[in-house]
Amino acid sequence: MAARQLGMTRPALALCSMTSAAVVAGPAFGHFGMLIPSDPMVSQQDMRTIDLELSFSHPFEATGMDLARPKAFGVLHNGESTDLLDTLSEARVLDGAAWAGSFTPERPGTYVFHMEPQPYWEPSEDVFIVHYTKTYVSAFGDNADWDAELGLETEIVPLSRPFGLWSGNVFQGIVKAGGEPVPYAEVEVERYNADGAIEVPSDLMITQVVKADANGVFTYAPPRPGWWGFAALTTADYQLPHEGVEKDVELGAVLWVRFEPWPE
Repeated sequence: MAARQLGMTRPALALCSMTSAAVVAGPAFGHFGMLIPSDPMVSQQDMRTIDLELSFSHPFEATGMDLARPKAFGVLHNGESTDLLDTLSEARVLDGAAWAGSFTPERPGTYVFHMEPQPYWEPSEDVFIVHYTKTYVSAFGDNADWDAELGLETEIVPLSRPFGLWSGNVFQGIVKAGGEPVPYAEVEVERYNADGAIEVPSDLMITQVVKADANGVFTYAPPRPGWWGFAALTTADYQLPHEGVEKDVELGAVLWVRFEPWPE
């Protein structure tokens, strides 16, 4: 995935990104930080413990990569943050090294789970990747604070409630970096095709791409139920060393949202 350099003009950046992709990499398949709960809407009748999978993957292609132990993992509820990093255990997701945790909500409301990974070196793109990843879970029928903002270095703040959605519903979010909207941010969208059941006629169908407006707001309507990931990419204002050379860092604001099937 080609990161967006905020310091460049948009037309120049777009031309640079397209040229680099065509010459170096060909069709690009999306890397996504992934944070998938067992249930996005916990009711009184459900098992109250939420299982969580943390991974770094190509979700549509159902191909996992290795995720090092995250730098941070926690949950926000009713304005209070809880550190969950020590609850994680090693796991495998899509045949890649991953992490698993569980959480039992005690009170109604919206729980925002979030992960900051260690920088991931991607040799094919000559960059480090850091995806600030989050998902929202409603507990016991209460959707208070469904648009809670965490103040991450970059994040997608939902403008549509991020649970209780039908497939085909329009979803909107605002892309932010440093707490400010990112005008015309490019957002990559993929479905978590875990069983590989969905096939596409062209590689261009794997990763959908939409662009935010001048206020950083993007819109997308998933055509099928399931977990859908939204990733807005920027380039950090710092670099990290790799084999003695300073390299760019792609920052991703990643949000996972589940869309439910319309009952037949």
